[in-house]
Amino acid sequence: MPPLSHADAAATATLYTEHQPWLLSSLRQRLRNRADAEDVASETFLRVIARQGLDAIEEPRAYLGTVARNVLTQRWRRRELERVYLEALAHAPPAMAPSAEEQALLLETLHRIAQALDGVSSKARRAFLMSQLDGLTYAQIAATLGVSVSMVRRYMAQGLRQCLMATTD
Repeated sequence: MPPLSHADAAATATLYTEHQPWLLSSLRQRLRNRADAEDVASETFLRVIARQGLDAIEEPRAYLGTVARNVLTQRWRRRELERVYLEALAHAPPAMAPSAEEQALLLETLHRIAQALDGVSSKARRAFLMSQLDGLTYAQIAATLGVSVSMVRRYMAQGLRQCLMATTD
């Protein structure tokens, strides 16, 4: 991240001092866990600070709330992904279980895929994962999702495009 201009540094300091207590309190009420609330608030401010032109934000609390909701959504998706992955590992035969290092690498890869797919609809995400992780055919995916095979092709193209864009960033 490039260094902040003097104006952005001042806007960041003002935004943080005026709204961080409100955001933290709001998150604490929602999450009922101080540590999680602090993590989400910190991540929210990191994302906001990375944005240029902070002084142009007209409704800071609405903006912070939206960014925080996005952080929470990604966090919940990541936790759900981890839960499903660990559940699948628990059902795997011991001889097939990956090492701790392989597990960490696989989980990191799953997180990166999930992050790349954040830009597509939930149906496109499901179709992509059903194809790539479950090995389902387009016809099986179409039947499961209640869409046409041509729609599954579009979903797959969207998912592949998002993954490709994520690898070039």
